[in-house]
Amino acid sequence: MRALRHALEQKRLHHAYLFTGTRGVGKTTLARILAKCLNCETGVTPEPCGKCSACVEIDAGRFVDLLEVDAATNTRVDEMRQLLDTAQYAPSRARYKVYVIDEVHMLSTSAFNAMLKTLEEPPEHLKFILATTDPQKIPVTVLSRCLQFNLKQMPPAAIVSHLAKLLESEQIPAEKEALPLVARAAAGSMRDALSLLDQAIAHGAGRVSARSVGEMLGAIDQDFLLRLVEAVAAQDAAAAAGIAGEMQERSLSYDTALADLAGLLLRVALAQAAPAALDEDAADRAAIVALAGRLDPELVQLYYQIALQGREDLRLAPDEHAGFLMTVLRMLAFRPEGGAEKLPVAERSAVPAAGAAAAKTSAPAGWPELAAQLSLTGAARELARNAELRRREGNVFDLVVPKSKAFLADRVHQDKLKAALEQHLGGAVTVKLSVGEVSGASAAAIEAGERDARRAAAAQAVQSDGFVQDLVNLFDGKVVDSTIRQTEK
Repeated sequence: MRALRHALEQKRLHHAYLFTGTRGVGKTTLARILAKCLNCETGVTPEPCGKCSACVEIDAGRFVDLLEVDAATNTRVDEMRQLLDTAQYAPSRARYKVYVIDEVHMLSTSAFNAMLKTLEEPPEHLKFILATTDPQKIPVTVLSRCLQFNLKQMPPAAIVSHLAKLLESEQIPAEKEALPLVARAAAGSMRDALSLLDQAIAHGAGRVSARSVGEMLGAIDQDFLLRLVEAVAAQDAAAAAGIAGEMQERSLSYDTALADLAGLLLRVALAQAAPAALDEDAADRAAIVALAGRLDPELVQLYYQIALQGREDLRLAPDEHAGFLMTVLRMLAFRPEGGAEKLPVAERSAVPAAGAAAAKTSAPAGWPELAAQLSLTGAARELARNAELRRREGNVFDLVVPKSKAFLADRVHQDKLKAALEQHLGGAVTVKLSVGEVSGASAAAIEAGERDARRAAAAQAVQSDGFVQDLVNLFDGKVVDSTIRQTEK
């Protein structure tokens, strides 16, 4: 709101303001504050006194020159025309007559057209303050005549801080862990947070406890989710299914569980990528950090996507418990590309009997030699030379290229490599290619290592040569290793 403050300080006032944002973020409240800024008896100011008759009456909702209209119930053109007919009259006692129109997007097209005429040629004494949760539904002709301010959702920390101050002023006891639950359920809406806080006080008989709030909201105990992720990470399907069953016995919301599970996985990913971003005071921080150390980052990303998709599929499942359980089983069944995988039955049957022993060949074994024998040119040849073999099962090749050579992983180059392998091996081949960490076992890496070794040996030979040493001593010179070239014998 810095721009609005500066405008009030410099008395550069517009005739129409538009406040947008989700429900409960303070659009109508800000409209009333702006009305006080415009009509405070101390003058136009970004800091109204709050004590003069204008400020007091606006707070009490009885200021005669402030008209508040709910467009959701006054959508017709006749009602808008009746309102605008009074716009030509000067304010009774205020500096400006202020029209606050809430949920303005609900007005009919005819009502917008009627208002547009006044917006085009507004009286000096009239100010419009429009509020909406859906600015896309407002005609551009109206939008272009308004100064627009987007009110962002309240961050959870700000909601917790405000609620804590309210409870302290009201001398209502509250547990520290309870308020974040309210803030999260409010989803950025301070109005919703206040309503939930009232319910929490009533539910807890005058005391706000984490357990009472959790029961009221149907929140999922983080212990359930931590145990669930640990069971999935350990590939313990029985334990994971047991946890899902415990949740069913307690009639917990599976949709909320999947949403909270995605949030937990986000925190695990943060612990892996940016540990400083984790809340130091979180009660489960140690457990999150421990999970981050146990799980592969790619696996965390996969679990997160499965949790999100599980929420989408929940409404299509036979029942919510079945949908949640299938989501968990999906996490157990899938692994990021590059992990050890079994061949599908059709492909296993296609592996020749004579090649059965080769199905268990360990990674980088024989790949550089095989790559050198393939009929490839250009980028496809470079792909074969720079790839490492992670695992081979029969004619299924699991390859990885370094991140610096990611451009070689193009689908066209992969297809050429696959075709060359099939031609060389005389049968169907499956190529699985990923980009990631390598160990230096590719043909290109081996060749580079051999070149470096030969260059180092040549440099050592030159440095130890008696004639070269005499020249260095005589002319106070030095040998530049990068200029040394090995000659073919």
